[in-house]
Formats: sequence, structure tokens, C-alpha cells
Amino acid sequence: MEIKITRAEVLKEKPDSSTLGFGKIFTDHMFIMDYSREEGWHDARIVPYGNISLSPASTTLHYGTEIFEGLKAYRRPDGEIQLFRPLENARRLNRSCDRLCLPELPEEYFMEALTTLIDLDRDWVPSAEGTSLYIRPFLFGNDETLGVHAVNHATFMIILSPVGSYYKEGLNPVSIMIEDQDVRAVRGGTGEAKCGGNYAASNRAGDRAEKKGYSQVLWLDGVERKYIEEVGAMNVMFKISGTVVTPKLTGSILPGITRKSIVEMLKNEGYKVEERLLSVDELAQSMADGTLEEAWGCGTAAVVSPIGELCYKDKVYTVNEGRIGELTQHLYDTLTGIQWGKAEDTYNWTLKI
Repeated sequence: MEIKITRAEVLKEKPDSSTLGFGKIFTDHMFIMDYSREEGWHDARIVPYGNISLSPASTTLHYGTEIFEGLKAYRRPDGEIQLFRPLENARRLNRSCDRLCLPELPEEYFMEALTTLIDLDRDWVPSAEGTSLYIRPFLFGNDETLGVHAVNHATFMIILSPVGSYYKEGLNPVSIMIEDQDVRAVRGGTGEAKCGGNYAASNRAGDRAEKKGYSQVLWLDGVERKYIEEVGAMNVMFKISGTVVTPKLTGSILPGITRKSIVEMLKNEGYKVEERLLSVDELAQSMADGTLEEAWGCGTAAVVSPIGELCYKDKVYTVNEGRIGELTQHLYDTLTGIQWGKAEDTYNWTLKI
């Protein structure tokens, strides 16, 4: 793939690492590539970061034909830059494309676009403790017609944003409300795709939880309102009587890359792991009788987020006395050690830029 590079004439001033939030500051350049049914993917280019022009009739604005990914570039102690399992993101992007009838992107195109852009803006990868460069690849339908049909034109883009530490005040357990009114997704729907509609559908419940003082929502399945699915925008895991239990991927749950990595790591270390249906009643019973030992969410942004409190039908349960569990801490330390290059990558998960 030939990538045309147009460099920014004036480079932005790099921000102070202490001021970094999430997704508010963007680097000097971005990647764009176009698709048409006649030409396929073409016109790969890196241009100065800036606004894009869309027709008011663009498919994505009216019918939600868009998907995205999220991953990070990390600055190693030796100054080098590395990615964590980027090929998994390329593969998940294409699974999302398949579900929304968007044109799939060859994995080699994804990887070349990703590494070329990061290499060009490599000075933007911060080095302060806990900071990283967040990478947002996204792909959307771009037909200029209001007809509802398969996408004939699409655009693939990547933007980059230096981000601060997710845990500025330490790795503290969060409080979660189990949602029993709204649902995030249903089997056969778009739950297993990483598309914006799933996140829009979660906003109302998230807002209700926040007003009640909770950090996240724990979702139940959309059919029986019985089985645990995800927590907020993360996968979720529970340590019950020594066994790690996580909801199985039934088609309504996003197949998280952090989730996959943790499952592989736990099995490699000899832990018993069950990927199965977990009912809210079983979880409530484990909270009531004390067999729920630890609980955590997991995803790209937080890596691992310990859960210290769960509320279900206005009854509040405390997990592990509101403290981070030993296994949760171990998973966080091990994963972040590999990601930032502070620990040996025995799984061959990282890729140096």
C-alpha cells in the first residue's frame, strides 16, 4: 500500500503530561483512506489533523453505519514505542464491519496505516508514569444518499491522542449499579460489534447510575434480563469460591482484547476460569454468602478496574471489604508491566514501532 504523506507545516506544542485527560488533545497528523465498490480501498494518505467534510446526506449521519477500535501505544523505559496486540484490533474491526455491512479492511492495510502514522507522530507518545498514546481507528459509510442499502462508499481514518493515567488517584475500587430497566444489546443485534449505537444506547442508564452516585452500570441480557453481560464499556469478571467466572461471548457482548488476554494469562498461570452464563441471582447469592471474593472490569482504557460495591434492586453489597483484591492487583501489574515494557513479554503480545 502506498501512503501519501503531507506533513503539517506548523507542529503543535506538546502538552505537559500532568494536564492530559482522555481524548481532548490530538497529534499533528491523521490517516485517511477511501473505499468505493468500483475501486476498492484507495488513496491512502496521512494529512495534518483537522476537520473533515461530509455531505449532509452521508450514510453514517442518518443510519449509524460506523464502527471503531481503541488501542494504545506505550513508551518503554528504554525510550522505544510498542503496541499491545494490534492485530487483534484489526481482526475485531473486520468482524464489526461484517455485522454492519461495511467493507472490510485488509489486515496488512490496517497495520501499515497504524505503524506509519504512529512513527510519524512518535514524539507525541508521552513517557510519564501511566500515560500513553490512545489510538482511535474508525470506519464509516459515506454514501451521499438517503436510501437505506448496503454501503457503496466508505472512509477509514485513524486519529491519535496522548492520554493521562486512568488512575490519577490510585487503583481504587468503584461502585456499580446493576441495571434492570434498559438493555445495551441483544443476541443477534450489534452487541458484539464495536459501533457507536451500542454506546449511545447505554447513556440513559449510565446517567441514572451517576445521579445515584455509582460509577458504572452492570448490564443484564436483553431477553431474559437475567444474565450478567458487561460493566459500562468493559467486560467483567468475578472470582467466586476461587474460580474466575466471566460471561461467555453469546453475540451480545463485545469480545474484548483485554478480556481475552486475561483469560489466556489466568489459564496459563493455573487458575480455573469459566466462560459461561452467570445469572444475576447467582451473583447476588455469592455476594450475600461471601463467596464472591473479587470483581473487576477490564478494557483498553482502564486495563483492570476493581469493583468494591454492587447495588441490585436498591440492596448494596460490598466486595472484598471495598478493597482491591490480590488477583485483581496481580492482573493489573502483570498486564501494565507487559504493555509499558517493564516486564518480559512471554506471550509475544507486543509490537515495537
